[in-house]
Amino acid sequence: MSQRILSYGARNGGIVAIVLGLVCAMGSGVALPLMNIVFGKLVGGFNEYFIPGTNVSEQTFKATSLTRPVSLYIVYLFIGKFVLTYISMICFRIVSLHASALLRLEYAQALFAQPVSRLDEMPVGSITNAITGLSNTIQQSVSDRLAVLFQAVALLIAAYAIAFRYSWALTLVVSASILFVIVGYSLTVPFLIKAQQSMDQADGQHASVAAEALGSIRTVLSLGAEAPLASKYIEWTQEAQRRGLRMSAVAGVHIALLFFALYSSFALAFWYGLKLYRDGHISNINTVITVFFSVLIVVGVLGNIASPLMIISKAVSASGAFFGMIDSERPTPGGLRDADVSCQSDITMDNVTFAYPTRPHSKALDGFSARFQGGKTTALVGASGSGKSTVVALLERWYHLQDNDGNIAVGEHSIRDLDVKWWRSHIGLVQQEPFLFNDSIFNNVAYGLIGSPWEDQSDAIKLDLVVQACKEAYADDFIQRLPLGYTTTVGESGITLSGGQRQRLAIARSIVKKPPILILDEATSSIDVRGEKLVQTALDQVATGRTTIMIAHRLSTVRRADHIMVMQHGTVIEEGSHEHLIARGGVYHGLVYAQRLEPLSEVSENKVEGEILSSKEDPQANHYPVADPDDPTSGEDAPSRSISFFKSFRIIFREQSHHWILYVCILVGALGAGSGFALQSWLVAKLVQVFQFSGQKLADAANFWSLMFFILALAMAVCYYALGTASNSISMFVASTYRQDYFLNLLRKPVSYFDLQPNSSGSLVSRLATDPKQLQDLFGPTGVFPLISVFNVTGCVTISFVFGWKLAAVTFFAAMPFLFLAAFMRIRYEIMFENMNAEVYANSSKLVMESMKGFRTVTSLTMEDTIIRKYSTLLREQRQKAMRKAWVGTLVFAFSDSVELCAMALTFWYGGQLLASREYDTVAFFVVYIAIIQGGQSAGQFFSFGPNIAQAKASANRILKERDTPEVITKDPGAETLPATDRRYTADVEFQGVSFQYPARSTPTFEGLDLSIPSGSFVAFVGASGCGKSTIISLLERFYEPTGGFILFGGRDIRSIELPSYRRALSLVAQEPQLFGGTIRDNLLLGLETTDEGVSDAMEQACKDAEIHDFITSLPMGYSTELGVNAQSALSGGQKQRLCIARALLRKPRLLLLDEATSSLDSHSEKVVQDAMERLAAKRDMTIIAVAHRLATIQKADVIFVFGEGSDGRGSRILEKGNHHDLLRRKGMYWQMCQAQALDQ
Repeated sequence: MSQRILSYGARNGGIVAIVLGLVCAMGSGVALPLMNIVFGKLVGGFNEYFIPGTNVSEQTFKATSLTRPVSLYIVYLFIGKFVLTYISMICFRIVSLHASALLRLEYAQALFAQPVSRLDEMPVGSITNAITGLSNTIQQSVSDRLAVLFQAVALLIAAYAIAFRYSWALTLVVSASILFVIVGYSLTVPFLIKAQQSMDQADGQHASVAAEALGSIRTVLSLGAEAPLASKYIEWTQEAQRRGLRMSAVAGVHIALLFFALYSSFALAFWYGLKLYRDGHISNINTVITVFFSVLIVVGVLGNIASPLMIISKAVSASGAFFGMIDSERPTPGGLRDADVSCQSDITMDNVTFAYPTRPHSKALDGFSARFQGGKTTALVGASGSGKSTVVALLERWYHLQDNDGNIAVGEHSIRDLDVKWWRSHIGLVQQEPFLFNDSIFNNVAYGLIGSPWEDQSDAIKLDLVVQACKEAYADDFIQRLPLGYTTTVGESGITLSGGQRQRLAIARSIVKKPPILILDEATSSIDVRGEKLVQTALDQVATGRTTIMIAHRLSTVRRADHIMVMQHGTVIEEGSHEHLIARGGVYHGLVYAQRLEPLSEVSENKVEGEILSSKEDPQANHYPVADPDDPTSGEDAPSRSISFFKSFRIIFREQSHHWILYVCILVGALGAGSGFALQSWLVAKLVQVFQFSGQKLADAANFWSLMFFILALAMAVCYYALGTASNSISMFVASTYRQDYFLNLLRKPVSYFDLQPNSSGSLVSRLATDPKQLQDLFGPTGVFPLISVFNVTGCVTISFVFGWKLAAVTFFAAMPFLFLAAFMRIRYEIMFENMNAEVYANSSKLVMESMKGFRTVTSLTMEDTIIRKYSTLLREQRQKAMRKAWVGTLVFAFSDSVELCAMALTFWYGGQLLASREYDTVAFFVVYIAIIQGGQSAGQFFSFGPNIAQAKASANRILKERDTPEVITKDPGAETLPATDRRYTADVEFQGVSFQYPARSTPTFEGLDLSIPSGSFVAFVGASGCGKSTIISLLERFYEPTGGFILFGGRDIRSIELPSYRRALSLVAQEPQLFGGTIRDNLLLGLETTDEGVSDAMEQACKDAEIHDFITSLPMGYSTELGVNAQSALSGGQKQRLCIARALLRKPRLLLLDEATSSLDSHSEKVVQDAMERLAAKRDMTIIAVAHRLATIQKADVIFVFGEGSDGRGSRILEKGNHHDLLRRKGMYWQMCQAQALDQ
């Protein structure tokens, strides 16, 4: 698996960087073992000088000593290692960036090549987790860590080669401890990898919950569902924590095995070496010292390998998610194109039977047969769930038919034989829930040109086509009146526009390429009456000469179709023209009858159209604020300043103080482990001194000090076991705690926070996946090594000054400042690099996540290659920025990694002078020398964790800063709580001089708005798209606060009422229904305080009122039916909307808000739901406010408010109000709207 990761870095000339990096890393690693040969000779000379009764004088010692040449030799090694380390590090940084980008890119390519049926089964969170958290893990493993690993391997090989050269017997005996490690690791590593994969799966689950919640935040807040969704999120984070905690003991054993073997090998090396020396198999101390220090280097290397190996093992585990997707089977695209096929031919569906993979036992189509005549318009009508949108899905080839499930053909060719992208490029599709990208209006419409002859034309030509399409879709008027016109960014999912405006842009996008086939799936469901009339006229025009398939519930839009098919239970039950079906008096006639309005006086269509055209639409849309990309103050970091490193972690340690036992274990373990290095320098010095003895004294001293080394090995095993176990445990607690804290803080944010571009759901889910994971890595087993390094440096410096303060002072103050300065600069560069990485990868992951959210739109527009190109460009820009930082950052790292050799050279030179004058003996010299080496290496190891520390600091900063950004005040001590069950409180609504203006707009939505709605009444808001109707709903839900005036509920200012209890008194059914993962029952009960069995009867009644009960009970599992990981795609649009209506009714609200609540319903269901609403209104125990474009649904309202743009430039105002009959008698704006929807004209 690791070889395959590297293979990505080897592409496009990367193999040169890998080979060069490998060679240089090995060359860098060989330097220290070569020094041992000279060092062994040097130690032999020192010992001869200090043996009692020696004949070597001070002058002779100085004359024959190798001190000076050895010092120069080490300086040369420093230069060589510096150069080689730099080259190896920069090569592997290049390879890591290249491999990470290619891996991300191939994952995305594989993702977009999957059929919709596969993606329906994938949690969105698992995709986010893969392209952010897991890919970052892989990048870290291939970067510096891999260079360190290769350097260490080369050093190990060289050290062993030298050791074997001097004494193969001693080397083989000492190597027994390495065999012990290998056997131990063969048991621990598989367990750790399996446990890590299990934890990654749990991480994917809570990421999916976060993606759902943050992607539909308005629904969550309106339902008061923050608590249940937070509980679900916490449940999965705790499950991930439990799975992670299972690794703690094994992680402790994993680390303890290594260090026990390493330290015990010291004891074994000296004990057996001295035995060979006494027995005459080794002639002098030089051999033992050379072998011992070679083993010492191996020990250090294996210690340094522990951290990179753990990271690389995590990367291997993480790569499974990538390669599982990359290697997955992809559907064959087919091969026939326009040379072989004519899209003007008839489209036939012959005996098609189909069930969705998520509901295999429920047939969406059952023996469906139809012919869509080329160049003609065919309409599909019928109840929600009758299979109309399934026909579209099959025509778009989102799902594939089995050979025995019927056939779909264009002319004589089955569509499964057609090139899938070519086929889709000839279809213009408008979906029931239009999806827009977080891009400019121009780009959103121009995406429709992909796959057309105009795809590669200049922007000027494309702009002409886009403007023409927008004019045909009657979108140009509102676009031209926006401050930025066609360059206006529409926000995430088009949130800055009203539903009608989004749908008109989707229509413009579908017709801009002049497709031969047009599929309109509820294309005008979200458009106001005036817009619907205009857009329908435009669609009738563009449909001329095209094969058009129209799905509609508003039957006024299909009356001119050449052929109408009525569907029921997945098959056709009636078909013919409008007049023919009306005359038959069958199902279609009943559907038309259900949508009738009260009789109207005859008016010519031309007159109506002309009069309606005279009313201008308010262009201001929803005006949700979107961050200006050119504004330096906008963005995620704008609300507050950066928190310092020490302050961030001081806060974390304080908040996690209840885990003090684990902290004590880590502290004591790190203190013991760090002190072990200082004790080791003293023990080595004493063992070297043993060679000055002879006879029994030599044997006794050798046995004693070897035993001391073995005891130290046992102590180190205990310390590292405690460290591994405690650090893994605390890392799981920290990650779980701050992942929950992060998510809960996001749920407390006002809606305006989510309207900002940097806070799109994709970006937030990405940060939720990666930031807590960075903290987990820092607090985990790999993160305790910097702490050990601190104690190591402290202990080594202390013991050096105790045994030889002169040599220690010269070495420490002359060399160490360079080491610390280099390390400081490295951390600084790494922090800058990490901040840049986080920003770019958040943007790139946001692009992929947004595209996955609108995957059906992406495939219908054949945008896969375009998105991949954009994603590739983002990754390439990141790689280029990263490389510019890497050239300097790696230079600093190479210096900090090599500067310890300068300290060694200085120690040899000055130490030789002190030894010659007998001011120091060998014990003092070796204590200082080994301590300085260990301290320098440990300091280098500490600073090699610069990237991890930088990443963790940036992540902690982002997590903690979310606490500082403005939050909704949910618990105001002075706020009044609305009793949940006391119905004596009235539900009258009053707006007193209310003004509102979105921050990003220069003109108000409305000013001085006054309206009064008595308790228990049924009122309706109608008017053009974008005139502020939905804004009033948002203000009532307290998604935003008015900029002036007061909103009263039951005579009380809504700002004086406790927010949770206030929202419990309301129910909102939004224009675009949102469902969540779980069962149908879970979705219905979401946000309810009482979910016991007693609520079942009320739930079933609510579903009956919403005309969804029969459908639910027809499912095998009934109300316990799982909607799957992608609940939004599990049901038809009408079924989702009826479930949302039932969910709203079940709450028994005092104020029911219906924002286009029946726009996705068929005529029959709409009529049933309308009757239920009217029955509720008749009881007068709740106030109902309905925003509607289908006037038949609100004609029984007590009062109808007609909104439109005022002539004074002060935004929207109320043009008319009254009941249906009063407004008809006035023959004003409402009368014109009714004329436009009359079915009998």
